[in-house]
Amino acid sequence: MLDLDGVTSCYGPIRALKDVSIMVGEDEIVAIIGANGAGKSTLLNTVSGLVVPIRGRILFRNRNATRLSPEKRVALGLIQTPEGRQLFHSMSVRENLQMGSYLRYWRGESREIEKDLDRVLSLFPILGQRTRQLAGTLSGGEQQMLAIGRSLMGRPRLLLLDEPSLGLAPLVVREIFRIIARLHQERKAILLVEQNAREALRVSDRAYVLETGSIRLSGSSETLSGDARVKESFLGKGVRAKTSG
Repeated sequence: MLDLDGVTSCYGPIRALKDVSIMVGEDEIVAIIGANGAGKSTLLNTVSGLVVPIRGRILFRNRNATRLSPEKRVALGLIQTPEGRQLFHSMSVRENLQMGSYLRYWRGESREIEKDLDRVLSLFPILGQRTRQLAGTLSGGEQQMLAIGRSLMGRPRLLLLDEPSLGLAPLVVREIFRIIARLHQERKAILLVEQNAREALRVSDRAYVLETGSIRLSGSSETLSGDARVKESFLGKGVRAKTSG
């Protein structure tokens, strides 16, 4: 579905990504883990078109998307839930969700949009109780749910999640990852950037370890969970490998 081949991205003279190659298959959750400043968000922003690479190629569903604008990538189904949520704080929960489907509205999909709205509200019941509430008055966890729900309203072929657990309380983090696991069960392809390596490896199929802009390790999430280098750098003591079921 997604194939990055030798991608290098810069901020001015600084190379934030260096010859990065990753793949995401159909119905797969792939995690990108790494420390602060490793280039994780830059990778997602490059995939979504917010950062244009100086070298390499991005293929999405067998189409060269390297130079496509962000809105064209959204139209293809490549949709990002950004770090920091970036909601419309002065708009209601319902209005924020509707904004996620603006391209579909212009394609005449009003009936399908309403069905998807009901589905998203069933996925996040707390939002269903607050459809008229201003987004800026929600708690941090509720805002994160709204940001993910807004992305789902665009019917992503590949959902890009940038640090969905950042700054949230442990109970809320568990709920966010429960929802991610449910989306996986529904065969939603996800590229997950996450500092919480333990949870990211638990819900994903495969993972890449990004360090100072380069891929250092890759493999199944179960294998990486048991890798001594990953344990030492990201997981700490007592980690258990991912189990099925």
